Amino acid sequence: MGVRRVAGALMGAFLVVPTLVMAEEPARKWGAFLDIEGKAGTKRNLGEAALFVPLLQDERTMLFGDVRFKMDDQNSHEGNFGLGVRRMMADGWNAGFYGFYDRRHSPNNNMFDQLTFGAEALGTHFDFRANSYWPVGNVAQPLGPPTSTQPVGSISGSTLQVTTPAMLQRIEYALRGFDAEAGVRIPIVPVESPYQLRFYAGGFRFDEPTGVASVVAGPRLRLELTDYDVPNLWNGTRFTVGAEWQTDEVRGSQFFAGLRLRVPLQAEPDRAKRTLQERRMTDTIVRDVDIVANAKTVQLAPAYTEQAVTTATGQAITGISSATTAGTALPGAVTAAGTNSVVVLSGGFVTTASTTLQTGQTLYGGGTLSVRTASGRVVDVALPSASISSTTPAIDGLLTMGNNSTVSGVTFNYTSSSNGTIIGAAGSAGATITGNRIVMENATGGSGISIVNGSNITIGNNSITMVGTGAGGSLGIFVQGVTGVTVSNNSAAVTSTATAIGLSSVDTTGLTVSGNSLSAVATSSRAISLRNTDVVAGSTGNVRVNGTCATAGANTGSVSFTDGTTCP
Repeated sequence: MGVRRVAGALMGAFLVVPTLVMAEEPARKWGAFLDIEGKAGTKRNLGEAALFVPLLQDERTMLFGDVRFKMDDQNSHEGNFGLGVRRMMADGWNAGFYGFYDRRHSPNNNMFDQLTFGAEALGTHFDFRANSYWPVGNVAQPLGPPTSTQPVGSISGSTLQVTTPAMLQRIEYALRGFDAEAGVRIPIVPVESPYQLRFYAGGFRFDEPTGVASVVAGPRLRLELTDYDVPNLWNGTRFTVGAEWQTDEVRGSQFFAGLRLRVPLQAEPDRAKRTLQERRMTDTIVRDVDIVANAKTVQLAPAYTEQAVTTATGQAITGISSATTAGTALPGAVTAAGTNSVVVLSGGFVTTASTTLQTGQTLYGGGTLSVRTASGRVVDVALPSASISSTTPAIDGLLTMGNNSTVSGVTFNYTSSSNGTIIGAAGSAGATITGNRIVMENATGGSGISIVNGSNITIGNNSITMVGTGAGGSLGIFVQGVTGVTVSNNSAAVTSTATAIGLSSVDTTGLTVSGNSLSAVATSSRAISLRNTDVVAGSTGNVRVNGTCATAGANTGSVSFTDGTTCP
């Protein structure tokens, strides 16, 4: 049958509806039924229940309703509410038009609506079908809130530049599209046999009008065997076995094997005596199983860079990069930044002298800083990483703390065969040492952090690794003559060929030790050493990995460990 002839048959079926509605309805030729179907697939499994109800009919034409509910094992379910008309043509073809309103709950918990329109020509030996799908309503819905990674800082000259990454949004789109197929009867049995084996080949294409979402397109093949007269069941029962394969670049290849059972809900005369053309008036409408949706990440706002003017609290910010400032010039550059300033380091500095922090000065080598940008925004910016290293023998502290100064997020490395101190303070008040990584290797002895004669000192969240190979003692954290010091959540691992001490306190008043991990491995191993120390309440939650508790002089209070022991 030519294309013009098929089109004429379909148009004839459409034009007959008004006549059908106005005519007096004769005895019912086709009755209502329920289809139950299950499909097992390589990527998902589906189940469907469909109710088919003839609304108006005569000897050759039927207006019907088609309501379907389906779900899969990936939290998707959908309802299709359809109305269609079919007409038996004089030349043996059945022509039909139909439309559906579809509503789907996607696996991403979004709700989509769609209109589906289709046409079909069902013949004795050949079938032709085509469907178009038109999403309506809210066709693009977000998957969670917009995402943007933390603004990132970098040093340009002496300024801190803040780069805000692009704002991205994952959006699920309901796609418009069409599919079509052509089928052929495989003649293994006579035409009027209750068994029909048919093979179909076709394709599909779905896209999003703006071109944002990826196109979903590919071929589809189906094989379907139907028994129109199932023995030992109700008159009109129908049983179908099918297999289907399709593939596209978005969803990949999928294969389904399915079973469908039809249960008649109304008695009909002479069902078993019907011709093939009459039987096919109630064939299942073939269309895509659900509203096709595809997720895509889109950019809501581009990345941009602006200068950090001050910290959120109004402090001046100075940036120092090892790309433009040599390690030997670092002490002078930090001093030039001035008191009560914030200095942000970037890169690796190799120095031969101690860097001294000014009163109220903060030195960052990583972490996060809240800043105010040139546009007036207050943002938390991820700072660049930085390290300060030295191999100079007997250096008197890679960094010396000042009153109310802070060092945070810096990696310190000291490699020498002589004694040394990484972070030191003498007589400082209000210093804070937090979030740093401290490594001393091959030293005769020395201290990772050494505070002498200070007050109100905070030492927290530092990682300290000491490896001593000489006769001197190695100490992770050393405090002496300090009034009010908190040592919390640090990790100190000290090894030595002589004496190793994780934490040592001498002549200290108001020491709080909590949440630390202390390890000492040496000829003389002391996880903690207390002499003439006043330990305050709340010194709990510490872990003693290796080493003993050593005490001398008059101590008050105690440091407790998670293994149930205390020191003293």
